[in-house]
Amino acid sequence: FNIIEVILVAIVIILFYVTIPLKSQKVIFIPKGSTNNSIKYLNNRAYDLNIIDKSIIIYLGHPQNGWIDLKSNYMTKADFLYKLTTSKAALKTLTLIPGETSYVFLRLLAKKMNVSLEKLEEVYKRTAYKNDGNILADTYKLPLGMKEEALIYYLFSQTNKRYKSFSNKIFGDWNEKKWYKYLTIASIVQKESANIKEMPIVSSVIYNRLKRSMALQMDGTLNYGKYSHVKITAKRIREDKSLYNTYKNKGIPAHPIAAVSLDAIKAAIFPAKTSYLYFVKNEKTGLHRFSNTYAKHVQNINIYRYEKRKKALKKKKIILEKKKKDYQVFPKLKSQKTNKSVKNLWNNVK
Repeated sequence: FNIIEVILVAIVIILFYVTIPLKSQKVIFIPKGSTNNSIKYLNNRAYDLNIIDKSIIIYLGHPQNGWIDLKSNYMTKADFLYKLTTSKAALKTLTLIPGETSYVFLRLLAKKMNVSLEKLEEVYKRTAYKNDGNILADTYKLPLGMKEEALIYYLFSQTNKRYKSFSNKIFGDWNEKKWYKYLTIASIVQKESANIKEMPIVSSVIYNRLKRSMALQMDGTLNYGKYSHVKITAKRIREDKSLYNTYKNKGIPAHPIAAVSLDAIKAAIFPAKTSYLYFVKNEKTGLHRFSNTYAKHVQNINIYRYEKRKKALKKKKIILEKKKKDYQVFPKLKSQKTNKSVKNLWNNVK
């Protein structure tokens, strides 16, 4: 009877103990190692875990390693110990948009992952094969707490796996130099195409111009680095002295100009069979008009300018009509003519 009584009292004490409220950070880091090391690490951060906690953790399993998401700041001791052994890694989801530059993406990465931009850029420049295109345009789930070097290594390694797999499927081997030449063409295709369907056609224009030793003269190549979202003007074309300026330099740039999608890579490797040498935007559809002669290209440019002016006038007309309607909500009251005769003044008094 005494033994049963002692056991019951112990159970009551433990049940009371595990319901004690506990405050914690939502996301905590657990280093690799034994349960003892994990408990020691947490105790150094004021979690005050004891032999009872250790026994419960051992019974439940083993603490997760790395950054784990507890989902809450307030919980009972039992919840905390259970989450230590079952919670999933704390992840941040980041998307590298096709056509975006590493300059912009590294700033987003530093902000979202709360790391140093300077260190990220230093590691990137030290380990990257080219100035851009080293990270495939995709969505990544990154564990919180990763340092700058680990982040860049992870993104590069994930990208290279995809690049090598894709290259082996198409060419049967992996040649980094050859691959990045296609990536450079793909990055121009990515910038210049209005949609995926247009990509092989834009790619064909690039190859057709290269075959004829014509300068590519494509605005998209000037949207490199920090100029990713800067509008290309005639002044910029005249003043930009970089190798990215395909108005001044023949051939493709020495580096990709942005991150690319697999669709753009496919288009760069398998261009459409056309005789097109030029293209200009179709203001009506948002796509492009392609042509194989300069005369036809000039005609398409004039159509584009006409459509653009027409669109601008239409927009202006809509704005003016809206202003007119807004003005008519409170129309002016008609001014009443005042009659200054003595008779009328007397009638007004009455």
